[in-house]
Amino acid sequence: MNVPEVVSREDWLAARVALLAEEKAFTKQRDALNTRRRELPMVLVDKPYAFAGESGPAGMLDLFEGRDQLVVYHIMYQPEWDAACPNCTGFVDEIGSLEHLHGANTTFALVSRAPYEKLAAYRAARGWVFPWYSSYGSDFNYDYQVTLDDSVVPFVYNYRTKADWDQRPGNDFIQQDQPFDLHGLSCFLRVGNEVYHTYSTYGRGPDSMTFTPTALDLTALGRQEPWEKPAGRSVEPDDDHCH
Repeated sequence: MNVPEVVSREDWLAARVALLAEEKAFTKQRDALNTRRRELPMVLVDKPYAFAGESGPAGMLDLFEGRDQLVVYHIMYQPEWDAACPNCTGFVDEIGSLEHLHGANTTFALVSRAPYEKLAAYRAARGWVFPWYSSYGSDFNYDYQVTLDDSVVPFVYNYRTKADWDQRPGNDFIQQDQPFDLHGLSCFLRVGNEVYHTYSTYGRGPDSMTFTPTALDLTALGRQEPWEKPAGRSVEPDDDHCH
């Protein structure tokens, strides 16, 4: 069993207040980082991407559904697959009502490379109500660096080249035959009839949007993943309470 040290309430309170000071500092750092993100320049999206959705063919402007902002989750679903990535599925499962996002003049949509018929069947099976578009046959996934295929565009994922990844530990996820898909999230802004790309994040970038990891980060055992510290946090099962 690997659990936190047991102390008196007074000692716990002193430790908690010390951590609170760090949490407040981190909140201010996060606010400053969010400001930096909003201050990023943007790039005109001038390629006529073609999508397929519930209402048929669609272009970039259609994905906004008349709103000024668009958040796209690049969910991993390759054309030859019979289901979406399990981790991506878990991410989407935790998305609740979009009412308040829409109230902020922002649309959320999923985009994958698999044909729309596969996406529609999977969406129905999961009970998702979010719009999901297929980018099959277009350059969208490649241009936003979530489909890796050197024969189409040079390999870049999370702003690192293949050579960069080769120098990093834990890069097994790129050691496979191309093309292959990874996940990410991209943001766009509509100004009149022009669309601009403002932000993209990959890897653990979308973590803060999900409930389960965020909730587990507040707990003593954490996410219970091998990279976390303190390592090996666990509670041995009590046979009297196992069912």
